[in-house]
Amino acid sequence: MLRTKTTRYGKQKVSFIKYPFKYQFKGILALLKRLKATSGRDVRILLLGLDNAGKTTLLKGLVSEDITHVTPTQGFNIKSVVSDGFKLNVWDIGGQRKIRPYWKNYFENADILARKLFKQMFRFEITKLFQIYVIDSSDRRRFDETGVELMELLEEEKLTNVPLLIFANKQDLVNAVPASSLAEGLQLHTIRDRPWQIQPCSAISMEGVKVNLYQCLPST
Repeated sequence: MLRTKTTRYGKQKVSFIKYPFKYQFKGILALLKRLKATSGRDVRILLLGLDNAGKTTLLKGLVSEDITHVTPTQGFNIKSVVSDGFKLNVWDIGGQRKIRPYWKNYFENADILARKLFKQMFRFEITKLFQIYVIDSSDRRRFDETGVELMELLEEEKLTNVPLLIFANKQDLVNAVPASSLAEGLQLHTIRDRPWQIQPCSAISMEGVKVNLYQCLPST
């Protein structure tokens, strides 16, 4: 029997049905290995989230760049990461309020794997897009705001069935909310039209990033 639970984020109470975490996930890394015999090895990933969520720090850490001085992204950054024989082209899009309306301009320019392969392996067809959404898990004041932006992304027609990886960033801070609590408060259990995963991480130490980048697809 499913139970209803209420979580408080600041002044707002969020009620949701409490689902057990029964989803088992298979790494994208394993999927990429199966693609080695194919011709296309370039992967494009869209990196989204509010300003100050840690997207640029995370991206710089992936490419082993200095993260001492990181400035807010006013437009977008594109960096390449070589992993397991594949070249990951990551698009880091600015998260300021004035920039968010332009996020949709990048949806058609980010793809991860061929539509045909996904249809064969997972028995459903998806668009050529893979998205990572980064949340500052220590900033409770903006949980409502980041939840609204995430839900709007999920309602985008061009993102229908697109796999989603959410990084609950800044877990190195003492006031960080656990990823499981964020998942419940954001009602991620209601997402039924795509594989998704939420992972705790720290963009500063890179703990939970490089491994969990390959863990957002569900087992078949």
